[in-house]
Amino acid sequence: MKESLYLMNVYKTAVLCGLMFFLSAAFHEGPWYYLLLTAAQLVYVPLVLMLVMQKEDWFYKTYKWIAPFGYGSVLLLHILGPSPADPILAGVYLLFTVIVASYGLTRFLKRGFVQFEEFSIDMGLISLMIGGGWFFAHIAEIDTGFSPIITWLTGIHFHYSSFLLPVFAGFLGRMLKGTVYRAAVSILIISPAIVAAGIAFSVWLELFSVVLYIIGIYALIWLSFKADIPGGKWLIRLSFLSLGMTILFSLAYASGNAFGEYAVSIDTMLKFHGVLNGGVFALAGVIGWHVYKPAPAALPSFPVSRIRGRQHVADLAAEAQIHEGLVDDMRIYGIGPLSETIVDFYEHTKEYSLFAEVHWHTWFKPFAFFYHWISSRTEQIHLPLSSAQKEMTGGIYTVKEGLDGRPSVRAWHRQIDEKTVFLALYSYHQKDGETYMNIALPLPGCSMIGILELRKDCDALLLTSRKQNPSSDSGIYLAWRDHLFKLPLDEVFRVEETEEGKLAATHHMKAAGIPFLTIDYMISKKESSF
Repeated sequence: MKESLYLMNVYKTAVLCGLMFFLSAAFHEGPWYYLLLTAAQLVYVPLVLMLVMQKEDWFYKTYKWIAPFGYGSVLLLHILGPSPADPILAGVYLLFTVIVASYGLTRFLKRGFVQFEEFSIDMGLISLMIGGGWFFAHIAEIDTGFSPIITWLTGIHFHYSSFLLPVFAGFLGRMLKGTVYRAAVSILIISPAIVAAGIAFSVWLELFSVVLYIIGIYALIWLSFKADIPGGKWLIRLSFLSLGMTILFSLAYASGNAFGEYAVSIDTMLKFHGVLNGGVFALAGVIGWHVYKPAPAALPSFPVSRIRGRQHVADLAAEAQIHEGLVDDMRIYGIGPLSETIVDFYEHTKEYSLFAEVHWHTWFKPFAFFYHWISSRTEQIHLPLSSAQKEMTGGIYTVKEGLDGRPSVRAWHRQIDEKTVFLALYSYHQKDGETYMNIALPLPGCSMIGILELRKDCDALLLTSRKQNPSSDSGIYLAWRDHLFKLPLDEVFRVEETEEGKLAATHHMKAAGIPFLTIDYMISKKESSF
């Protein structure tokens, strides 16, 4: 019943979009190829937004009020012909695209980088605003530094390549993920900016951006044939295949700009590249994805600490509740036999001395100074700038009942030279037979959450935020109010026994896959504990 109702709504929307487009074409007075942008604005944008919107979204409830203004303004531009009202009507459409972009931004802020395929869709929604801006510049005859035809072509580029393509790639990613997919989509997201820089500053940069596009597009073609698409698969594959042809026209045009030998003119680009994009890539893709619309994956759901803001141990700890260790029993993690010293460290942490050497990677050091200034005020994750070995002192405390909301919460307070370095709240949660270490670091107005998987690596213990399988909860998140935002950070701890009663641990951190921090720990049992 729901599917029939959805298809009926799609049919009604498609008919209305078609009527608006043909009315626009009937009153159109300019060159025929300007209708390629009109087709995107009046047909493809509304049909694709139908695919993306969900009933629980604020945009879904707002859309019925703003859509008539957004699409109606474009229709009136054609019906009224050239008039003083043109910039106002183009401005209304620009405002509509800004609202669409804000929808993409709020989608992203609710989820973060937890699902790369959804991030691709978000970027498509945000990029539509840029297309709206170039459309407005063309209609209002704003001097962009480029000719009117280049201004218009930029507008159409951001409607097709920067809006439709990332959204279609996002739908494909809902069925098929992996390293190749992430690399291809990353290329498609960054390439428009490189194209724009190339057009503005360097024909060689423009040529490089087209080569990048080719790599990304052909990777998507390969993935579309690899994916198991239940319905509309040949339309979807045809959509991506058509891009494999049209991008070759772009390569020929960019090569002509670079080498001065023009094999493809703008007129040829409009006839073949433009028509194939508008009539095959967009049309086949829209129909194909309406035949089969893959559902988004469920967002991670796990217990999150309720504690926010700058905290002090005295405010969190239950009276006289100094705790032995971070974990009562390491066997809950089900990772097999470990070194007795590693197990003892986690179960009797207070009996061990901890020395640390902090190494900021060279490229990050200028940022580390600014970060150090901020962390000194928040008294959280306040690491020294020096790489000299420092002793970390402190204690482990039971958090007051009902304050955090998670089970068996321990506050591990670490200091260097009597200044707080970390105040981390340790707990755990279970999902699908896996037990995760669930760590919260309270920050002003929010909390950083680290969900770590525990694995045995030879004789060492590995704790990592990197997902070992797609359904894993592991990762580093920012909790703000009821929202959980996944950060593009990774951390890996490796703990191993070097000799009886002594451990060495290394903590590696990466931002967007780039290492920026390494901490080396020397851990030994206090002599009084023997």
